[in-house]
Amino acid sequence: MTINEDTLDQARHDWGLGILKISEAYENSGIDKARVVANEFLDNLYGFEFGPILFKPTLSGGSKTFRPSKEGALSYFIGENPNFPNDTGFGIKYWRKVDSDTSAIFIEENVAMWIGWVTLVNNNGDEVKVDKSWGYRKDDNGRLKIVLHHSSLPYEA
Repeated sequence: MTINEDTLDQARHDWGLGILKISEAYENSGIDKARVVANEFLDNLYGFEFGPILFKPTLSGGSKTFRPSKEGALSYFIGENPNFPNDTGFGIKYWRKVDSDTSAIFIEENVAMWIGWVTLVNNNGDEVKVDKSWGYRKDDNGRLKIVLHHSSLPYEA
């Protein structure tokens, strides 16, 4: 598979769909089911097999700002981890819709980077828009895997 704009669009779509599935699992079946779905999400979309992930979640800080391990990433998405006591579970916020807007992309052979905005809408219609950067690397099966994930709230003057 050649990396192009369409494959990057699909990767973002898959990430958004994964967030919706985590949220749906939590809402319909509770935290244990959400944990199973979130683990699958991380295995399918993130490249932990390559080594540490360069992951900076939106709502993280202090000594737990960066999450290079699967444990840290899972905690961010579903919470419930005493090693990350400030995590409330970003993925279990009753999300209903995820959209993205591209600012720029970079593609070179087996690596691609994307930067733009991701907007999430919850069950009350509340919107959260974040600045997002993703770096991808193709795995041995030709699938794009996230190896860099940086997210932050937009700067307000």
